[in-house]
Amino acid sequence: MTRSKASANDVDVLTDAVLTASRLLVAVSARSLAAVEETITLPQFRMLVILDSRGSMKLSSLAELLDVNPSTATRMVDRLVATEMIARQPNPATRREVVAELTDEGRRVVRGVTRRRRAAIGKIIAKMSEDERRGLVEALTAFTKAGGEPAVTAGDLGWI
Repeated sequence: MTRSKASANDVDVLTDAVLTASRLLVAVSARSLAAVEETITLPQFRMLVILDSRGSMKLSSLAELLDVNPSTATRMVDRLVATEMIARQPNPATRREVVAELTDEGRRVVRGVTRRRRAAIGKIIAKMSEDERRGLVEALTAFTKAGGEPAVTAGDLGWI
């Protein structure tokens, strides 16, 4: 059986399709990020998005969600504190720990990049047929659920 005739249940074929789509999405994300804020990296932006969607949290929790070492997360936070996108605060629950929280500037960056990404992705989706769109919604919803990513809707972006 050739790759193109493999069934939709073939994990390798699905993995290749998702990798190809992720390449496109990373390109859209990188362009959107560069257009709004040239000083932060995609991993740093991912940290901002996590704080935006989940609220303030301990650095160890951030490291776990980003799948990086705590020291790497600390360095990322240090850089984002320097750009005034993240603030460190004493943890209200223990006062011995520090939590990172998004600042108004960090929120502005997340909103701006997300707005640009949404527009770019919308242009791509508009080129698809209605049936393809319907299938994509189901597939991506299942994929993000399996990956533990919170859903995003236009309503989440508030004023955007």
